[in-house]
Amino acid sequence: MTHLLKTKIGRLRILAVLEGISLLTLIFVAVPIKHWMGNPEFVRIIGPVHGSLFLLFLFNTLSVGVEQQWKFKETTWKVIAACFIPFGTFYIDKKILSRL
Repeated sequence: MTHLLKTKIGRLRILAVLEGISLLTLIFVAVPIKHWMGNPEFVRIIGPVHGSLFLLFLFNTLSVGVEQQWKFKETTWKVIAACFIPFGTFYIDKKILSRL
């Protein structure tokens, strides 16, 4: 794991996993608890965490894309779109990021 922290792509891969976990936790744990049990506390906690990870992932994707000279229509948009889809960042990590 420490070898991933040494490169921008490695850090982006870690962010992809963390962002994906936070999205899944928000969608499949916090929101159902809020609506079914009437307890919004988890959304109040997980929401800002996910939002921060989401923004970090976006900014890092753009930074890596510029540095690696990704073509936006071929790579960058796919990586960005992945963070809007549950399990998307895990898929993008396996199909694109792990190969770089």
